[in-house]
Amino acid sequence: MEIRLQKLIAGSGLSSRRKAEEMIAAGHVTVNGKVVREQGTRVDPERDHVKVNGRHLRAVQPYAYLLLNKPKNVMSTLDDPGGRPTVKHLLPGVTVRVFPVGRLDFDSEGLMLLTNHGDLAQALLHPRYHVPKTYLIKVKGVLTDEEIKTLVRGVELEDGVTSPATVKKVRKAKQNSWLEITIHEGRKHQVKRMLEAVRHPVLKLIRVRFGPLTLEDLAPGEYRYLTDREANALRDLMRSRTDREASKQKTSSRSSRLTPRPSRVSMRRSA
Repeated sequence: MEIRLQKLIAGSGLSSRRKAEEMIAAGHVTVNGKVVREQGTRVDPERDHVKVNGRHLRAVQPYAYLLLNKPKNVMSTLDDPGGRPTVKHLLPGVTVRVFPVGRLDFDSEGLMLLTNHGDLAQALLHPRYHVPKTYLIKVKGVLTDEEIKTLVRGVELEDGVTSPATVKKVRKAKQNSWLEITIHEGRKHQVKRMLEAVRHPVLKLIRVRFGPLTLEDLAPGEYRYLTDREANALRDLMRSRTDREASKQKTSSRSSRLTPRPSRVSMRRSA
């Protein structure tokens, strides 16, 4: 069965899908001895000989899904040019190359999903599918009811108004307070910018839920593989959303075909 070349490379665990596309464009990939630069080239893993930087591509690895509780002051990437610790250092014993699905800030904590399932990762991050993410947040001061309503309705940021959020008061300290916020977007530093917009800077941020996944009793710095039930829940979530989107597109296409076009006579008259 033929698949796209960049998908085959990513599935082998050699790199992410985006990095595979960059390697193809740079001429580092050959198929049956010929350099291939065209994105979307389809190959048959059973018949075609694929090399990356002169080395045969390894067999496609099985899908792996890991849940990590990222501690504070750790990069949510696999590498860091500045030499700071990354999530890669928190995965001892993991032999399959996995990639973070989304990011958390260096000073933020909490749930991160890592996988080598590129299609699932892309779908989970696509803004079209609105996968909910829940954060436990310590903020400076105490929010008024009106400020909470502003967060719920949507906050005006420099890149547009945010989508409606769910906001709950958790507890109050002497001068600060804790909130639980659920959003369905993935803008850069979104939660922090939302709180800054209502003049309550974030002091601590922990992601506690991503789609159907929760941290539960996982300690900071620890990871575990998803259970079959959790992995199936992720796949079901994305399948339901992609099916819904396909249904919308199909309905829209059908409606456009059924919309009557103005006759030539009426067009001449209107001209």
